[in-house]
Amino acid sequence: MVDSLPAWTSNRFKRLALAPKRHVTDPGILAGALGVDAAAVLRDGDLLGRVLESFVAAHLRAEASYTTARARLHHLRAEQGRHEIDVVAEVGARDVLGIEVEAASAPSTNDARRLIWLRDELGARFLHGVVLRTGPRTFELSERIVAAPIGSIWGPG
Repeated sequence: MVDSLPAWTSNRFKRLALAPKRHVTDPGILAGALGVDAAAVLRDGDLLGRVLESFVAAHLRAEASYTTARARLHHLRAEQGRHEIDVVAEVGARDVLGIEVEAASAPSTNDARRLIWLRDELGARFLHGVVLRTGPRTFELSERIVAAPIGSIWGPG
């Protein structure tokens, strides 16, 4: 019922948090444990963001388990929380994808700022970043970083 997303580590960064991030694997169980219904989740932006992040992490874990790329999923928290990435997927020996989850239909470049930081730090090692969101279409936010619907986890819309 609870899944641990291990911390991503790299010798390129100082002061990375090494504790895993825990997610309840089923948002319905999470809402039940908190004693809230869907309307209460939708009224509370912070809670909605946490529920969406757990939902996405659970589905990414399932998708990663049977893809040919065999991505290894992590989270990143650096410099006392100044830089946090919801999901960092390592593909192969060096390549990295960054994933942020936003409870917004139209994220801006500001919502991609942590992915931009990771891209700039890693250079060519950073393949792509995506801000998964509640809106219906995909669009570019920055070089190698897009905003895409959460449903794109399962394929193009």
